[in-house]
Amino acid sequence: MKNSLRKFSRGTGLSAAVLGVSALVLSGCGAPPAEDSSGGGAEAGSDYLGCIVSDSGGFDDRSFNQSSYEGLKKAEADLGIEINQAESQAETDFGPNVDQMVQTGCNLTVTVGFLLADTTKAAAEQNPEANFAIVDDNSIDLPNVKPIIYDTAQAAFLAGYAAAATSETGKVATYGGINIPTVTIFMDGFAEGVAHFNEETGGDVQLLGWDKESQNGTFVGNFEDAAAGKTNTQNFINEGADIIMPVAGPVGSGTLDAVIEANAAGKDVKAIWVDSDGYETAGKGEEFILTSVMKLMGDAVEDVISTDVEGNFDNTPYVGTLENGGVALAPFHDQEANVPADLQSILDELKEQIIAGEITVDSAASPK
Repeated sequence: MKNSLRKFSRGTGLSAAVLGVSALVLSGCGAPPAEDSSGGGAEAGSDYLGCIVSDSGGFDDRSFNQSSYEGLKKAEADLGIEINQAESQAETDFGPNVDQMVQTGCNLTVTVGFLLADTTKAAAEQNPEANFAIVDDNSIDLPNVKPIIYDTAQAAFLAGYAAAATSETGKVATYGGINIPTVTIFMDGFAEGVAHFNEETGGDVQLLGWDKESQNGTFVGNFEDAAAGKTNTQNFINEGADIIMPVAGPVGSGTLDAVIEANAAGKDVKAIWVDSDGYETAGKGEEFILTSVMKLMGDAVEDVISTDVEGNFDNTPYVGTLENGGVALAPFHDQEANVPADLQSILDELKEQIIAGEITVDSAASPK
């Protein structure tokens, strides 16, 4: 299906640096330490132990756990610190894993995910001499806990618009792992982007899997069941959707399986990845990934550790936005030739309008 009011032409001239991702610099956290050819940075961090605890998705989830862990590894290389990690296989591992990090003597422990909030709060209260940072949660108000949060609805808005603009069937879809704010914020932004496309062009692209007004939609109930993700995606494809965005960590690999099979059977179906650039991290089906809604978690994790190494830790939340580069839309990569020729310039305009406050992307889960 093509929408009539804004005529798109096909072309291959889109920039690989969509939305200027490579030029974005984090703000809101301490600046990284200056380079020192004498090796002073490494020496300064040599007695520092930085640690991380994953949620049940594990560090190889090709999503937010992995991105956060890569930030810790980069801090190890750049700052010369020691590191330790604990990978959670289930929620029952959260308490023992965080306790293990504390007992190891970690200067700062990064906990990854909203689901670790209660465990992180309890550990921080019991160990006020240790510092913590938690990714994707802003519920803890303690002097030794720094929230790392993201207004991902902003970048998801751009993805929703791009999906609506490129859909051939006039139906797109999204689903989640668990119905929690760090998942629904993506789905809300995506829904608003689709709605904005319809308003601007007179189109009628339908969104399956999520109703923003009622906050009801399709959820797997976990972040591990890739088979359920595949089934959900097959159902959406059978209903006519040709672009699907899973917000479900490793469950999203099931979506890629379904998309690969659908294309092999002669359909034209694409996926949108979340958290990281799926073209670089998903490990399969890259050619069918339209774009990704990215949270630059690795950059934020390294920056928080750097600030702590310098002795400048504070509990002011880091909030990633389009403006400071904490969230972004990934390049179209192999799909560049298949998107409307003027779509990139439209997305650039929309990004600037969001930054300027001319467009407000509204999600109940957005950082306040």
